[in-house]
Amino acid sequence: MVDFTPLYTERKLVAPIWGGSRLAVWLNLPAPRPDHLGETWQVFDTNLVVGGPFAGRSLADLAGEHGAALVGTRTVARYGADFPLLAKFIEANDRLSIQVHPDDAYAHSHEAATGFHGKMEAWYILDAAPGATVTYGLSQPCTRDEFAAAVRAGTVERLMAHLPVAPGDVIFVPAGTLHAINAGIVLFEIQQKSDLTYRVYDYDRLDAKTGLPRELHIAKALDISHFGPASGAKVPPLALSPGRDLLVACTYFALERWTVTAPLAGVTDPASFVILTVIAGAGELDWPAGTLPLDHGTSVVLPATLGAWTITPTGGALTLLCAYVPDLDTLAAEVWQLTRDEQRVAEVVRR
Repeated sequence: MVDFTPLYTERKLVAPIWGGSRLAVWLNLPAPRPDHLGETWQVFDTNLVVGGPFAGRSLADLAGEHGAALVGTRTVARYGADFPLLAKFIEANDRLSIQVHPDDAYAHSHEAATGFHGKMEAWYILDAAPGATVTYGLSQPCTRDEFAAAVRAGTVERLMAHLPVAPGDVIFVPAGTLHAINAGIVLFEIQQKSDLTYRVYDYDRLDAKTGLPRELHIAKALDISHFGPASGAKVPPLALSPGRDLLVACTYFALERWTVTAPLAGVTDPASFVILTVIAGAGELDWPAGTLPLDHGTSVVLPATLGAWTITPTGGALTLLCAYVPDLDTLAAEVWQLTRDEQRVAEVVRR
């Protein structure tokens, strides 16, 4: 079996019309910084590994060759030799389009050529301007025909519900939920491996390159959208142990927040890889064969067969977001043992 090391990948920079300048500064990107930086794809299957014995190879390539050694036995059982998650940062300097994402069934049947899964996602709000909101579901139920009529009339905004957000909020976005990230927000997103986004309304904005309105995807959006209010958007974090908070979990991913103030030792689970992303502070990751820095804004993949590791903060507390493919039943049982509260289990473990 191959001896894997932790994997840094070269982040992909995306500069959409709604991007801004704060994310590049927050990440301390070198000059020249891109204009309108809206997303950095920190970990994605086509990202190339930086440094180490696998430098220059993509996560997709490594997963295809080494399977469970990289992604874990649970991941292989569900997805085959695939790297199934995408971790990214997003800055919304302006409103994103009102949009919706498909589930696996629709993606695999209607978008098979893309190689993408459906798109279930969750957001961790890093920064939010006073009064910032996300658009989430409709303010009241309507029919498909009523919604389609609003799209044609350009009045979709009147149907949408809006949710105030603040730093530290966790928002869960199931497939089929009409939504938008609005101006003044910087967040971390964990999602299935997918770039399937169906725009419903884009405020009549013009594409900077073509001068034409940006493409909408009305027919597909009408096929998959839920035409009513969407409950349970905010997920209250749950302390699993000191310094370890479960933020949200679903079939496709779990997201935790770790606050590390002293050396933290652990061992990887052979069932799943882990994505660690530093959102505050800095530190060092050690494993028997080496050491890597954990700098602010960086993400690192811990292969399932890595084994023992230690994280040591440098210069104060280190805060990381930890994403992995969960055993949802086991995680729900752990939450039940802590809370003895079925409602609390349902809030944080989404079926």
